[in-house]
Formats: sequence, C-alpha cells, structure tokens
Amino acid sequence: MTHARSDFGARLREARERRGIALKEISEHTKISITALEALERSDVSRLPGGIFARSFVRSYAAEIGLDPDKTVREFLERFGDDARFPVMPAAQGFLESSPSPQLAGTALRIVVVSLVVMAIILYWTLSRHTGDQSIAPRSDSAGRTSRRLLTTPALPKLPRLP
Repeated sequence: MTHARSDFGARLREARERRGIALKEISEHTKISITALEALERSDVSRLPGGIFARSFVRSYAAEIGLDPDKTVREFLERFGDDARFPVMPAAQGFLESSPSPQLAGTALRIVVVSLVVMAIILYWTLSRHTGDQSIAPRSDSAGRTSRRLLTTPALPKLPRLP
C-alpha cells in the first residue's frame, strides 16, 4: 500500500516537471508554501493540513500542472483515505506563504517615506506661518495685564454737571 501512496506524489512531480514548472511558481500562484508542495510530491500527508485544506491543496496543485483537479482529488482520497485521518498541522508552521513579496515590501517602504516627508513639509509650513504672525503668538505679559485690568476699575471721564 505504501508503494501506491508514493506513486501519487511521484506522478504529480513528474507531471509538473514535464511541463517545466518550478515549485516556486506554483507556490506563488496558489499561495501554498513550497514545504507543503514538496510534502505533497513525497506523498507525506502528515505534513499537510487536515480537512478540506488538503483537498484544496491537491486541487490547486493539479490545476497548476494541467491535471484534472476533480480526478486528482478523488485519487488522492482513494489513496490516503478520508480527511478525518489527516493530522491537522498547527497554524504556526504555516502552509500559506506569510511573508510579503519583496516588491510589496519595497512599495510599502516608499509609501511610508513619502508620507513622512509630506507630513514634515506640512508641519514646517504650518509652524513657519504661525511664527511670523504676531497676532496669534501670545505675549509673555498678557496674562498679568489681563488680570490687573479685571481687578481695577477703569477711571471714567468726568462729565459736566447738568443744570
């Protein structure tokens, strides 16, 4: 039975190699890690996630290498049994590629740098505009003068007496 199991993965690898497709290319299109794809080609189902995910991996891989996805999934289930027997791999080991592509990281870095430059220009412009305007800047003695005015009553001009 183990020979039939290993034949499954070997046939997938052979079909991929005949088409000249690299595992990295399949990984980029399907977002399935190269480690999981290699496990599939070795028929090492213990390295695959359980449940519907294993079938999804097989289906995606088959479509990428030009095999009939439904037929390949049926063959996979016949060779390895139902999904309940597959161990579920912890998410920490990750089958989906979690690292962003270098292009995406470069683009994100450029956006951050440009945003910081724009914010610095706006801040400089705002501060330089307000520094030149004396009516906005508070005077150091304005609080004292205001409180004195409130405490003293202003002198009223003397009005002439009416007859």
